Amino acid sequence: MASSNFIDYVKINCRSGKGGAGSHHFFRAKGLPNGGPDGGDGGRGGHIILEGNPQLWTLLHLQYRKHLFAPDGQGGGENLRSGAQGEDIVIQVPLGTVARDAETGEVKLEITQAGERRILTPGGRGGLGNDHFKSATNQAPQYAQPGEPAVEEQVILELKLLADVGLVGFPNAGKSTLLSVVSAAKPKIADYAFTTLVPNLGVVAYRDYQSFVMADIPGIIEGAAEGRGLGTRFLRHIERNSMLLFMISCDAPDIGAEYRILLGELEQFNPELLDKQRLLAITKADMLDDELETDLRASLAQADLPPTVFISSLTNKNIQRLKDMIWAALHEG
Repeated sequence: MASSNFIDYVKINCRSGKGGAGSHHFFRAKGLPNGGPDGGDGGRGGHIILEGNPQLWTLLHLQYRKHLFAPDGQGGGENLRSGAQGEDIVIQVPLGTVARDAETGEVKLEITQAGERRILTPGGRGGLGNDHFKSATNQAPQYAQPGEPAVEEQVILELKLLADVGLVGFPNAGKSTLLSVVSAAKPKIADYAFTTLVPNLGVVAYRDYQSFVMADIPGIIEGAAEGRGLGTRFLRHIERNSMLLFMISCDAPDIGAEYRILLGELEQFNPELLDKQRLLAITKADMLDDELETDLRASLAQADLPPTVFISSLTNKNIQRLKDMIWAALHEG
């Protein structure tokens, strides 16, 4: 995904269709000038509907479509004819899309399944015709219901990527390089911080033609939960990952301290993130000889760390072992 094409936040104005009015018509025929009520019901106004599409990865197609107006329902007619319903507007969105009320921030709905349809803004109900109001004491009702008014609201659509594994680490920890090695994704890679400015997804092939989805999240820095660096803009994408793979370079001054900083930022953003399965990959292990790696393993044994593996995306060291650990963690229990 090119950075200019990755849109994960849009604000749109939605207006559903208003319901058609019920009819207050009376049956007329030759020899029957005073027939009973036969007014039909009004049609429902059009809904605005969101539908999950697994082929979409971004909200780019909605970036310049800021107004969604559904047609109104038609009024009822004579001879108990109901008015036509307003046509629904169906908007395709990526899986993981959350719709919020722009004023209150309240979550209206979430789309997580392919083909899932949810009404975002409901159309107004059509009014009842006068035929519904006849009775023994009122055989010629002169009234019918008006249709319900349209609903107009501003809605925020926010994308939280759905992936099996989320890569968590400081800038330049090797996340994008790993994704490029284990999948067909081609994220931008360079030797400076914040190379990754948008999340990248890759499908990782595993044994026996199985696979899992890995998400490379832009690097976290200390204070990210408070808005530093790229702030919380991309932290929300981690919320939908099944497990988290922490990545720290082997040349970090204190691997245990860096891991605790990353964990602290996630906890501050959303404490529920700590309930996810976690693995730790020590990256760029090709820079270590056997003696240095042994010493580093000994020092890490004293820290409170999740299951750890030393990897090198450059030499493919322990890449298959990492895949095995991820697969086992995803299917544990």
